[in-house]
Amino acid sequence: MEHPILYRRRFIPDECVQLKDDEILECNDKIIITKWKTLHDRCDLSSGYSCYYLDRGVKVSKFLKADGSLLCWYCDIITSEYDPEKNSLLVIDLLADVKIYPDGRQRVVDLDELSEAFEKGLIDETLLKKSLLSLNKLLNDLYEHGILQLAEPIEELIAKGL
Repeated sequence: MEHPILYRRRFIPDECVQLKDDEILECNDKIIITKWKTLHDRCDLSSGYSCYYLDRGVKVSKFLKADGSLLCWYCDIITSEYDPEKNSLLVIDLLADVKIYPDGRQRVVDLDELSEAFEKGLIDETLLKKSLLSLNKLLNDLYEHGILQLAEPIEELIAKGL
């Protein structure tokens, strides 16, 4: 996969957007690392980096404030579909997320949205199970190693000035 066109699909709200302004810094079969600015103006969040762990079903993002300081780490549970003919990658947000704050606190969020999406038939049982199993694996990794191991590819690129 060579620098695919990235799309983000969400169920709540229902949207599919091309991430045309995301800059791909590294790309291989297991990870894609991007640098980005927010799609919509926000007072708390300005820009960040994301590492898509395609083989693990997780996207780890470093959220930055306008002054460049860390707002939080944000881990999305995802799945993806690659279209080789279009060289496009559709990243599907499976709703469950984990926020890690600079002081180390962790918070699981959006499980209510995961339940709502299943109840409304927006996702099927297969995606629900995939989301919950990926979330469980992520939480176990975070409890055992913290965010540093997952953040390492992003931090290495930042250290190189990218």
